[in-house]
Amino acid sequence: MAKETLPAGSRMVAQNRKARHNYFIEDSIEAGLVLTGTEVKSLRAGHATLGDAYAVEKGGEMFLVNAHISEYAGGNMENHEPLRARKLLLHKREIARLIDATQRHGMTVVPLSLYFNGRGVAKVNLGIAKGKRQYDKRATVKEREWKRDKARLMKEQG
Repeated sequence: MAKETLPAGSRMVAQNRKARHNYFIEDSIEAGLVLTGTEVKSLRAGHATLGDAYAVEKGGEMFLVNAHISEYAGGNMENHEPLRARKLLLHKREIARLIDATQRHGMTVVPLSLYFNGRGVAKVNLGIAKGKRQYDKRATVKEREWKRDKARLMKEQG
């Protein structure tokens, strides 16, 4: 699995490792998030999970669904809901591109990573993905193991 490159000065909060295993990532897009204060504090502490998250279109806007951001420990009764849908900040052209991609057969929008950019703004990297079948997953594992074995043999032979 290739390491994901982040912009300079960025700090990773959460990464969806299952996404690259379960999907073919065809393209990626960076989006901002509409967050409350306690969500930002919880993210800065690193309490987020993107395992089952995906993006969906509602009323011409994109929302991140099932992204779990834990409640902030120092919050009061105005604390946020951990699994609420969060609005994604995108340009109209990007939203149209994502909607077009999801209307094609088998395509979905999944978050790949959640991070703070160099200016301290929370961003999510979205991937336009097509689901893998079981034999695709096996082929990917087989190819990765072969590359590892080939590198080992080349190192031994000099």
